[in-house]
Amino acid sequence: MKARLSGLYAVTPDLNDTTRLLEVVEAALRGGASLLQYRNKLATEDLRLEQASALLNLCRHHAVPLIINDFPELCSAVDADGVHLGGTDGEIAVARAQLGSDKIIGLSCYDRLDLAVAARHAGADYVAFGSCFGSNTKPEAVNASLELFGQARHRMDLPMVAIGGITAQNGKLAIDAGADALAVIAALFDVPDVQQAAQTFSNLFIQEPRELNPS
Repeated sequence: MKARLSGLYAVTPDLNDTTRLLEVVEAALRGGASLLQYRNKLATEDLRLEQASALLNLCRHHAVPLIINDFPELCSAVDADGVHLGGTDGEIAVARAQLGSDKIIGLSCYDRLDLAVAARHAGADYVAFGSCFGSNTKPEAVNASLELFGQARHRMDLPMVAIGGITAQNGKLAIDAGADALAVIAALFDVPDVQQAAQTFSNLFIQEPRELNPS
């Protein structure tokens, strides 16, 4: 059974030092990250294989799914839990045929509701909208209004991820708008205490008990 996507979706920074990568990811997982995406745009093919394999072992220890960014073949090679595709990274049907029905497939839909609806019909397991806020990782990214989450909820029942410029200060805005998960890179990994940052993000998903009206 596929994992239900919700909570802090940690996305790895571009680190070629595998030991350091494992250290910061371990801290994020201890802090409550519920999903991990391996993303390294600078790595060689051999390094990606090394890092993905090491991260999978770490994720298995913490019972957290590992998603591979962009490379279905790497997902298949290490038997990760799924793949995340961008708008130009390949078709969902092709990835599904390659990976099988039990793997998670997510798609970046940017600011396009039509792309999300098409992804749902093509068999995606989740969609991501962004950049929801200004992003240092992708400063050129299009802006995606938080209203998209509410609009999408009326059209489909897929889990939705908010990405782009997510911080502990604005993350609750995306959750309140309808996001099931927050994909975070810089505000999680570019801080002195990664575990504490992960805990802060995870706490955003804890619902406060409702006050009962006096009888």
